[in-house]
Amino acid sequence: MAEGDAVSDQRQNEEIEAMAAIYGEEWCVIDDCAKIFCIRISDDIDDPKWTLCLQVMLPNEYPGTAPPIYQLNAPWLTGQERADLSNSLEEIYIENIGESILYLWVEKIRDVLIQKSQMTEPGPDLKKKTEEEDVECEEDVILACQPENPVKALDFDISENQTEIEELPPIDHGIPITDRRSTFQAHLAPVVCPKQDCEDDGETAAGGRLLHLMEILNVRNVMVVVSRWYGGILLGPDRFKHINNCARNILVEKNYTNSPEESSKTLGKNKKVRKDKKRSEH
Repeated sequence: MAEGDAVSDQRQNEEIEAMAAIYGEEWCVIDDCAKIFCIRISDDIDDPKWTLCLQVMLPNEYPGTAPPIYQLNAPWLTGQERADLSNSLEEIYIENIGESILYLWVEKIRDVLIQKSQMTEPGPDLKKKTEEEDVECEEDVILACQPENPVKALDFDISENQTEIEELPPIDHGIPITDRRSTFQAHLAPVVCPKQDCEDDGETAAGGRLLHLMEILNVRNVMVVVSRWYGGILLGPDRFKHINNCARNILVEKNYTNSPEESSKTLGKNKKVRKDKKRSEH
């Protein structure tokens, strides 16, 4: 390990230990090896009205020459609010290049939430519609399955003329897979899908491969999104393997399909039935 990398690694470890000590249960380790963490931030710890989850990945160059890669996750967060908050975080980074900034980011977000709670607008428990509910990643988002109205990622559009506001579906997050500094993570939500569709979102052919996997597993009425954090090394075809493995793992975990071994047996039986049907037709 180069001397610069060793210094960055030490500074990251010291910051991680400090954040865990300061925020306790609000601080969550998603992938220790890939240095992906999540912190739950509220306007009030005892009686929260507005809550947001900040997910960060610390690249090797942080804090020296690169900022953390981050996501802002909250079902109530609108596109304009997301943009304003992102601008604020980026300004903090520019003003503190070379310094550890996670604490400054968290407290800036908390300040925004406190200001929001002091305004007269109702809290998110009234199911106020968000403009964006997707988990945006730094690199790619691959989507398979499409609900009744065309959507992108996890952005569910509610018509202005709709009298009843629909409750947002629960979103589950799978265990990340890391390979050569790239990290893949699947996200899953139940939806009503009269037809299946997919979206590559920049990762050519990935959505089609993911949809093909879901068709093989005979999965219905579920949306799967796979996020990829690019680590600077091209993975070639291996990236498709990781995308599909992430998706399959969370589908099995949430009981939308059988284990890989049972799925293979079922697929073999289906092929045999189709062959027998063709013989009987002849």
